[in-house]
Amino acid sequence: MSNQRVVWLSSDDPPDAFPPVETALREPDGLLAAGGNLSPERLLAAYRRGIFPWYDEGQPLLWWCPDPRCVFRKGDLHTSRRLRRELRRSTAEVRINTSFSDVIRACAGPRRYEQRTWITEDMMAAFEHLHRDGWAHSVEVWQGDSLVGGLYGLVIGRALFGESMFSEQSNASKIALLMLDQMLEDGSLGIIDCQVRSSHLLSLGASVIPRVQFNHILDDLCDPPVPFENWPGAPTPVTGLLPK
Repeated sequence: MSNQRVVWLSSDDPPDAFPPVETALREPDGLLAAGGNLSPERLLAAYRRGIFPWYDEGQPLLWWCPDPRCVFRKGDLHTSRRLRRELRRSTAEVRINTSFSDVIRACAGPRRYEQRTWITEDMMAAFEHLHRDGWAHSVEVWQGDSLVGGLYGLVIGRALFGESMFSEQSNASKIALLMLDQMLEDGSLGIIDCQVRSSHLLSLGASVIPRVQFNHILDDLCDPPVPFENWPGAPTPVTGLLPK
C-alpha cells in the first residue's frame, strides 16, 4: 500500500499523535513511527491503540504495531501433564507487585540467546513511573525469600500488555502465566497481549489474530481506560493455580 510509511514524532507532539496503525510497514513488520518520548501519557495513548515501543540502546525510539498479533485468551494456555505433576510438588508462591523494580531489572538482564536488551534504562524508568501510577504491574514467583521468576506488563481496563518475563528456576515464568490464565478464566482479564509471536509462546498455546481484530478487542476492553485493581490480595501457592 502506498500509504505505508514511518512517521517521525516530536517530543512536543500530543501524546496521541500516532498515525493510523494500518500505515505501519510490512517489513519490518509493524514499524509505525519513530521519535517522541516515553512519557506516561504517550505510552498509555500508544498501548490503547495496540502500539508499543521497542528499540535497542543507541537507536531512535521506535513504535510498532505488528500484524498479526500474538495473544493469550481464555482457554489458550497449555499445561502438559508433566508440567502439572512437577508443579504439584512445588512450594513456590505467586505474589503481585511486591518487587516490581527487581522484576523489570531481572527481565533486562543478559540472556543466553541475546547479547543486548531492548529494556533500556529509559524504558525501565518509564515503566517504574507507570507502576507508581498504578498502570504497570509485576507477577512474581517466589521460592521462600528468593525471587525466582516472573513477568511485568501494563494493564488498561481488562487488557494486559505483557512486556517481558524471566526465569531463574525451571518453569517459573510458566507459573506467572498460570496466574494470568486463571484471571482470564474468571473474567478479571480479557486478553494478554504478547506483542510479537515466537515459537515458545505458540508452544504454550498463544494464538495469532489479525491486527484489526486485536484493535477491536482493545476498543472494548480498554473502555473505560482505567488502572487495573482486581488482583488477588494474598500470596497464592502454585498448587492453587493448577487446573483441577
